[in-house]
Amino acid sequence: MPLREDPIRVAICDDSTVIRAALSRLLAGEADISVVARATNGEEAVQLIRQNAASREIDVLLLDIEMPVRDGLSALPLLHEADPHLPVMMISTLTTRGAEVTLRALRLGAADYVTKPSASEIADDSFRRDLVSKIRSLARLRRGRDRTRVHPPPARPRLSLRPAPLLPPKLLAIGASTGGPQALFTFVEALGRKVPVPVVLTQHMPPLFTAYFAQHLSRLGGMVCSEARDGDALEPGRLLVAPGDHHMLIEMNGSNQLRARLSQSPPENFCRPSVDPMLRSADRACQGRVLVVMLTGMGQDGLAGTRLVVEHGGAAIAQDEATSVVWGMPGAIAQAGLCHAVLPLRDIAPYVLRMLRA
Repeated sequence: MPLREDPIRVAICDDSTVIRAALSRLLAGEADISVVARATNGEEAVQLIRQNAASREIDVLLLDIEMPVRDGLSALPLLHEADPHLPVMMISTLTTRGAEVTLRALRLGAADYVTKPSASEIADDSFRRDLVSKIRSLARLRRGRDRTRVHPPPARPRLSLRPAPLLPPKLLAIGASTGGPQALFTFVEALGRKVPVPVVLTQHMPPLFTAYFAQHLSRLGGMVCSEARDGDALEPGRLLVAPGDHHMLIEMNGSNQLRARLSQSPPENFCRPSVDPMLRSADRACQGRVLVVMLTGMGQDGLAGTRLVVEHGGAAIAQDEATSVVWGMPGAIAQAGLCHAVLPLRDIAPYVLRMLRA
């Protein structure tokens, strides 16, 4: 019988005694997670990680943003210097400043984030599920990297790939979740300005965050990116981001113009926005002529929608496992045999541009 893996070791850095205690109680209810250290500010967190870097006693660090002595944003580079492979998850407030600073932290290398609830909301099941699943995924990433340095992973069975579609795409549709912001910064910048079709994106994010995320993508100097509004026209070389708490649907109007529609129909795959409704509607509007790019993300959101697109003549590309923070969403479509290519992140944009310009 294989030995049971040690519990995931989590450190919490937050200046609020109430939040530290509430997070500790929540995680104490998970048999495979143990809170092994606590810090009250970024300076304490840096010292803690420096002391534990060699022994790798911490698998995931939860890091608050606004703290005295040293805040989370200024601590982040020092934490990466102390332990370059430590996954840091930001604890963000659901405010304008929280959204802006969290996205800056993701640009600086934070692995993910959760939005900080009130002390009374920490026991909410949706927050617990989100936090615990992200901790488990990041811990697997951490431990996988540590093992790979000693024992290379066994090769996966060769994936079955599909031939190129017969007709060129009318729309580029992107799905992403955990690890998505960092991947999208790389992918969108590499796409550049001259994308010959409209681009739509569903990234699992709450309200406020999606507007700032679109601004960050625009600052990369490539496509114009904005948060979608109901009725927005889809135009070549422009990227629309599904707004938090709304599904983004694609429709073709009577003038043969693609437009975005927003919906607050129930969450799908525990998500709103969800990738599946975007892809289902895009498939109808474009008669299957959609190119799907599925980047790093947890779960299987987008699998059903990608299957529809591919069955109706569209194409799909998945980020490979080695460059994904979590190979859930891209792995689901790759292992279902729906992909025309499974590529490292750096190779996806050139491949996409070749398909769109062919």
